[in-house]
Amino acid sequence: MKDFKTIIIDDERLAREELKSILKEFNEISIVDEAQNGDEGIELIKKHDPDLIFLDVNMPGMTGFEMLKKLDEIPNVIFVTAYDEYAIKAFEVNAIDYLLKPVDIARLNETIEKLKHESESEFESSVVQKVERKNRSLTITDRVFIKDGEKCYFTKLADVRMLESDGNYVKVYFGTNRPLILRSLNSFEERLDPTYFFRANRKFIINLEWIENIENWFNGGLQVELKDGEKIEISRRQAIRFRETFSL
Repeated sequence: MKDFKTIIIDDERLAREELKSILKEFNEISIVDEAQNGDEGIELIKKHDPDLIFLDVNMPGMTGFEMLKKLDEIPNVIFVTAYDEYAIKAFEVNAIDYLLKPVDIARLNETIEKLKHESESEFESSVVQKVERKNRSLTITDRVFIKDGEKCYFTKLADVRMLESDGNYVKVYFGTNRPLILRSLNSFEERLDPTYFFRANRKFIINLEWIENIENWFNGGLQVELKDGEKIEISRRQAIRFRETFSL
């Protein structure tokens, strides 16, 4: 039986204590922490990476819905609130359920059974999808989702002219945007279609469709100029590979 690592987020201490007392009857629920507002909730979610949160809607500072918008990854959510007017909105954010205070044990039991059923189905589906996604190359026609802080992008790989290693991050160039992704350049090289993306040197991968000009460079290397005017050096070692691959 799966144990659901759980955090309770509610500004009322008595409400948290009551819910903890009720949840002792459910062996599959393992409460790891509790928070009294959205800011604390976000920090604890980052710290514990829980499977489940019990979340109040009306809290000081930010509502439960506003808190969810600030998360990169949202765990399973069960709303517990004294108000019923937010039920529709709760299911719009894919909440497992919406419980009214005081929590009815029989109703909670139905919710936990629903959680277990959906968790098993989602786990099997997500494993298959992740394996398929991870093992396939990204083609030039694919779109990719990029999240950089509060900003999100969904861009075509054809519009990505180059990728630059920047410490533990990779900077992705498209349009005037330069979002950072916490990944290695090697991991991108493994997934990008080599027909279109070429490792120019230790720091850059370039989109070959964006090359405007190319010329010989120092020590047997090459220098390419992209359509936007940016110039990237192809190292001597990679220049040999470039000539071998693309020469007539």
